Amino acid sequence: MSPTGFAELWDRLRAGDECASIEAKRAEEFGNSILETVSAFANEPNLGGGYLLLGVSLRPESLFPDYEVTGVPDPNQLQADLASKCRDMLNLPVRPQVSVEQHGGKNVIVAFIPEAQLQEKPVYIKSQGLPRGAFRRIGCTDQHCTDDDIALFYQLRDHRTFDETPMGDASLSDLDPEAIQEHRRARARVNPAAPELTYSDEDLLYALGGTANTSAGPRPTIAGMILFGKQAALRRHFPMTRVDYIRVPGREWVPDPENRYQTVEMLGPLLLVVPRVVTTVLDDIPKAFSLPKNEIHRRDVPLVPATVIREAVVNAVMHRSYRTRGPMQIIRYANRIEVRNPGHSLVPDERLGEPGSVSRNERIAAVLHDIGLAETKGTGIRAMRDAMTRANLTLPLFESDREKDTFTVTLLVHHLLGPEDVTWLAQFKDCDLTEDEARALIWVREIGAINNAAYRDINGLDTLTASGHLRRLRDLGLLDQRGKGVATYYVPTQRLVPPKGPPTEPEPLRSGRKTLRPELPPLRPELLRPEFEALRAELPGDLRDRLAALGKRATSEELNGLIVRLCQWRPVGLLEMAALTGRAIDHLRKRSLKRLLKDGRLTYLYPDEPNHPHQKYVAATPRHGATGARKGRQ
Repeated sequence: MSPTGFAELWDRLRAGDECASIEAKRAEEFGNSILETVSAFANEPNLGGGYLLLGVSLRPESLFPDYEVTGVPDPNQLQADLASKCRDMLNLPVRPQVSVEQHGGKNVIVAFIPEAQLQEKPVYIKSQGLPRGAFRRIGCTDQHCTDDDIALFYQLRDHRTFDETPMGDASLSDLDPEAIQEHRRARARVNPAAPELTYSDEDLLYALGGTANTSAGPRPTIAGMILFGKQAALRRHFPMTRVDYIRVPGREWVPDPENRYQTVEMLGPLLLVVPRVVTTVLDDIPKAFSLPKNEIHRRDVPLVPATVIREAVVNAVMHRSYRTRGPMQIIRYANRIEVRNPGHSLVPDERLGEPGSVSRNERIAAVLHDIGLAETKGTGIRAMRDAMTRANLTLPLFESDREKDTFTVTLLVHHLLGPEDVTWLAQFKDCDLTEDEARALIWVREIGAINNAAYRDINGLDTLTASGHLRRLRDLGLLDQRGKGVATYYVPTQRLVPPKGPPTEPEPLRSGRKTLRPELPPLRPELLRPEFEALRAELPGDLRDRLAALGKRATSEELNGLIVRLCQWRPVGLLEMAALTGRAIDHLRKRSLKRLLKDGRLTYLYPDEPNHPHQKYVAATPRHGATGARKGRQ
């Protein structure tokens, strides 16, 4: 990346907000956030570096990204600080290319931070150490490196991956001969002349990286165990690498606690498990009738193409983090399928679907590629998008969450813009919707929210175009905006998705000759969502009255008692609790829920999975006692 002047960078910033290669900071003095961005630009693979614009800030009152030049009071001092701290405070010197320019009579600093060489990464803040002091540039944000990120840097440096690690406490007897034979059969179908088909089992495993020579003799590697391990050995060494297929009634996670879900748990060597998983999912997807030309027998074709399911499953098992002790989940809702695997994407969101692939598990990926299950050229996501387009289905949504360290693929299980959808969209004919906007509204109706990344995924657009479309849908009164900046998302208005039935009227309270209706605490700005308004409308009369009378000066015991009563009524999530009580999320988590869990008055709805994405709280009963509550952690 060659240095660029401020004028061009300013135009790019105003047109499309901060991005992977541009970061704007007010920078009236040197702060740690500048070093974090330097680390991120230096570390991000294949970015080529990035630009720091110092003396530029976001207008605080703006709903959408709008920047202003505030200038820096002492550009010479700031230049000196930047150069010296990039030299002294990082584990290796970083040499920024710095220039001072003027805009509107104010001084701004443009600093280009080059990408470090492979053998120099990770670049981190010395005082913080690893992994906390190292950062990556993900979208327009600087994110703390995870253990997987650090492993990736060392992998790129010396070409040794986590799945090549030998397992000293395992032996060759832990590998399943049937899985090895399945590899031979699958490899022969792809390439009957493959030379490794003539190898002995021991030589074949070594060639594939499934075993490694150690001082104690040959031992299975992590890749060998995952690919070929016997079920008993996997249960002993990797019990949580199973695949859970979960069938949930309705469109929400566990809407009825008494009728939660049906689960099929599959644990075994990948060579045998992957075909079983794909078949299980395809068998459960609604089928469409098909009678091909010149044939007399009907065919039942899954609404979601088999190619898409196979790619989603194979990508999940190939790219998941085997450092993380958690199962891969395939959740089948009434209207969609979600494929969730531990381990965020090592490729930034904006580059998903581009040619090129970064493998977390290089040996596993190579074996799956050799037998024709996977490709390693970065075309899997593009193939899924193409197949969904040909089937007239909504494009898949790909979500990489670094904070939760998960990756999720969402597939809607109905045809896009079918007769029912067209009829539903007809009520908005005055809006003159484009096809992209119509697709987005169908998505919001089914899922309940949409953000810029989702709009880009389902329509194949760039960030700036997606932002313009979403703003138009907001201005038309079809979507409500929530959050700001990179956290912006949109929910349906009542015009788009009318509430189901009239809101429940509370019982009046009588005080002397006046009839007073209890007023619930107002929803906090970040919780202004239709689902929370509907939840408040469902409250029983006694709970509504108690919440209305709670007040900001209530004692901790009054608040905690009311929380327990809420959780006796029904399982309540943290955001729901904040919406009902009017308390801040951190306040509830630290001052109420932590104490109530410790005292055994509340327990988790999923006590064995405290970090479950849809975790809720229930009042403890003899069946959910204090012991169960202490299984989790707040």
